[in-house]
Amino acid sequence: MITLYLAEDQSMLSSALAQLLNLEDDLKVLGTSGDGQAAWLDINRLKPDIAILDIEMPKATGLDVADDILAAHLATKVIILTTFAQKAYFARAVKAKVSGYLLKDSPSDDLVTAIRNVMTGQTIYDPELVRNMVNAADNPLSDQEMVVLKSAADGDTTKEIAEKLFLSNGTVRNYLSAIFSKLGVHNRLEAVNMAKNNKWFT
Repeated sequence: MITLYLAEDQSMLSSALAQLLNLEDDLKVLGTSGDGQAAWLDINRLKPDIAILDIEMPKATGLDVADDILAAHLATKVIILTTFAQKAYFARAVKAKVSGYLLKDSPSDDLVTAIRNVMTGQTIYDPELVRNMVNAADNPLSDQEMVVLKSAADGDTTKEIAEKLFLSNGTVRNYLSAIFSKLGVHNRLEAVNMAKNNKWFT
């Protein structure tokens, strides 16, 4: 069972979303709130597997809560739901190491799929948001992800990357999946081309 916490200041949306998520056999919403301060207190107490946070909330934003979760070293993963395609928000979400960044008007099935994928270690960023946000000044990839991508750019197979970096094949696949998600691309070639075009390789 994947435990969830939902923070959304629009009560009707929050109620509808909680009901939809609870209909799934493997999902359980432990609690909801309409402000960031209450959300942080609840999350720190309940320690859900995933916190689904709206950005714009009273008292504290979803990004404030994500920062608090990271600082407290909680195991709770964060999915941000937003209507705001603002570069500053996205950059801050990446810095807070959120596991998902999705648009509110995405189909509910996309959120359910994202929840399950996040629990396997994947990072899920809405491709439309990523394409609008990413540019040469905003490389969203971690240092380790860049090392993996550089090896992929050199033509190394997953197995070769794993051997070179002393990682398992599964870990390399997880890194590549996170890279594709963060960049809004579908394969290595697209990821490598984006990195080259933005001069991320040094």
